[in-house]
Amino acid sequence: MNEKKLKRIRRGKRSRLNIREAGKVSLIIHKTSRHIYAQIISADGSRILASASTLQEAVKNNLKYTGNIEAAARVGALIAQKAKGQGIYQIVFDRSGFSYHGRVKALADAAREVGLDF
Repeated sequence: MNEKKLKRIRRGKRSRLNIREAGKVSLIIHKTSRHIYAQIISADGSRILASASTLQEAVKNNLKYTGNIEAAARVGALIAQKAKGQGIYQIVFDRSGFSYHGRVKALADAAREVGLDF
């Protein structure tokens, strides 16, 4: 593994430790150059309560490319709608060591606009 990826993984582990200690429902993201994935995980980490990604038809329709800010915003809005449908309004945002910039920020902002609080 290259040094950049190792640093991201190390940052992600550190933040996940703090999230686990908080004992709250978390929104975890992962991104690649072509797609972005989001999951809402239960407080104990045993169940996936909701998920959304750019691979789903509801997000992918009418998009030229799934690896941009527009696609990330759609994923954020979709995951927030699914969470609200299950009565989840308060979450902790786990960015998996990725910097809070670009697609990660767009996903978080879209989720906040729909009604998630983190």
